[in-house]
Amino acid sequence: MDLKEIITGRRSVRAYEDRPLAEETIRELINLGINAPSGSNMQPWSFVVIEDKKFMLEWSDKTKEVLLGQVETNKYLQQYKAVFENKSFNIFYGAPCLLLIYGNTSSPNHVFDCSMVAQTIMLAAFEKGLGSCWIGFAMTLGNSPQIKEKLGVPEQYRLVAPLVLGYPRGTWPPIPRKEPVIFTWMR
Repeated sequence: MDLKEIITGRRSVRAYEDRPLAEETIRELINLGINAPSGSNMQPWSFVVIEDKKFMLEWSDKTKEVLLGQVETNKYLQQYKAVFENKSFNIFYGAPCLLLIYGNTSSPNHVFDCSMVAQTIMLAAFEKGLGSCWIGFAMTLGNSPQIKEKLGVPEQYRLVAPLVLGYPRGTWPPIPRKEPVIFTWMR
């Protein structure tokens, strides 16, 4: 698979086989990810790996509860009301691995740097036949003092990229892309 195939083939996967990833695979993805660029070479990223399905399900249920309480006042969340009410919906899609990328806020570029690490990991996962998905809903609790304490994350770190990883169940077709908007092309 060449780079173009990897970039155009990667999809957000929302259904996973019930089989764990090898620890070596997860470590390899992290080690590939940290080759992403970072502003002033600060490399502000740190990781948490969660394979505890019970913990992920508790996190999912609590997140749905919190977000359901915000639906009436948050217009964006209204489209997800039925999803949050669905008892069987798991925000982590039953994936065997939740990889959290936390950024050290002492770096002014921690959000950008950790986002590049996440993209690199997602592309590397696809190249290995794995699926991934950035779970935005996980941000709801990912920076809470309770979660950070449970996960051993220092106070100055902020969750930037919550990713699920696993073996995809099914295939994921390409998503049509809009034409890029180029405001100016100066020559």
